[in-house]
Amino acid sequence: MAEGLVIHVLAAVRIQSLPEFRTNLSKDSQLKLTFVTDEKEARETLADAQRLTDVFVVDNDLGGVFELVKELRQMYPRLLIILVDQEADFGMPGHADEVSVTPFENDDLLKRIKRLNEERSLQTLRADALPPVRAFAKSLRRAGAGPAKMQAAVEAIKELGYDYVAFYNMVPTTPPEMRLSSQIGPSSLLSIAPQQQDYQNSLVGWVTQNGQSRIIGPEDLLNHPFVKQQRFNSGVCVPVGTTLRFGVIFACREQPNAITQQNVMMLELVSAQLASALAKQARS
Repeated sequence: MAEGLVIHVLAAVRIQSLPEFRTNLSKDSQLKLTFVTDEKEARETLADAQRLTDVFVVDNDLGGVFELVKELRQMYPRLLIILVDQEADFGMPGHADEVSVTPFENDDLLKRIKRLNEERSLQTLRADALPPVRAFAKSLRRAGAGPAKMQAAVEAIKELGYDYVAFYNMVPTTPPEMRLSSQIGPSSLLSIAPQQQDYQNSLVGWVTQNGQSRIIGPEDLLNHPFVKQQRFNSGVCVPVGTTLRFGVIFACREQPNAITQQNVMMLELVSAQLASALAKQARS
């Protein structure tokens, strides 16, 4: 990982533990820190479209942490989660990526944050060479202007085993509009797909603003009509673009709980290729 790259860390700890956590994590200027002191604040901060969180650190002493981590792992599949459990004899991550049992000895927690973030970056670089990503990059070069590239993206994603895929383009009005630009799936659904999604109060809008991928099921409040109505039982939404946001890719599968972290990573790689092509086109 390049020196100076900011790591956005959200730490959920008890009020009495704040000084110790703050002192330990503030040693490294690479970390941009946000502290909360209860589960409700943690959820609200993660759901805030204006905040970016790379790593979530949660103190087991808050209570109810394992259920929280299990839920966040499903909602935010690419969020790195570190559980701090100083009462444990050894660390068993479970749904967390890692457990720190001695967070303040030899900067254990600080080192885990930086190592996990670096491993994520390396993992993405290695995956970028996978055959489906290389094949998609070639199809993008052959495709025409914007709409053709968007259609090439949704077709490539459907080939990865999805039943319905759509691209929602962000139109820079005030407020922005999220318009359906390309889609592929069952013909019975193409004609009834929602042509627009609300920028402020929809899954598509949230992912566009927040820049973080999200997995959903029929029970989720922040949703897409096709999953909410159980036309499909699992869905995922990933952003297209980082600094310059072009929109999102939304993909569904019929089976419940059928989308994994690895699936999300592959979609993010495809969306990154699409964003790069659209940005290059915009500059030309």
